[in-house]
Amino acid sequence: MTTAAVLLAAGAGHRFGGSTHKLLAPFRGRPLVCWALDAAGALDELIVVTGAVALPLPAHATVVHHDGWRLGQATSLAAGLAAAAGHEAVVVGLADQPLVPATAWRWVAAADTTPIAVATYGGERRNPVRLGAAVWPMLPTSGDEGARVLLRARPDLVTEVPCPGDPVDIDTAEDLSRW
Repeated sequence: MTTAAVLLAAGAGHRFGGSTHKLLAPFRGRPLVCWALDAAGALDELIVVTGAVALPLPAHATVVHHDGWRLGQATSLAAGLAAAAGHEAVVVGLADQPLVPATAWRWVAAADTTPIAVATYGGERRNPVRLGAAVWPMLPTSGDEGARVLLRARPDLVTEVPCPGDPVDIDTAEDLSRW
């Protein structure tokens, strides 16, 4: 069974307020996005959905430029899923979560007892999320919520996977300096 990582990195990061796009801002010595790229790269294929800004991406990444990123996260997820055709599952994560390690991506990918697996940190559900191909048609295709809609609607399809790391996402310059 093959599983692709889908890293959502298309948004404008308007809340960041820094002098650069948040994914390009330095975090622990390198651009913020590089941390998520490294972690997500642990799976069979790395698909990166881009949009608002050009990012430093590894040569092995499958890049999906999504012009419709302004229409919401669900559209970016749909673009990533389209690129993942042929895989039995995807593990979806966000490019602004630098402290989610590769271990979390691998553990969630390996949890294939139900169509959906979600990482938990201290008992709270966060990214990454594994989505078996059978549930892709159930996902929203518009709006600002992706898989969360399905996790709420179909808890019977979900397995929780306790993971190491910290799911903090960097939304503001203050978040960046705090971490």
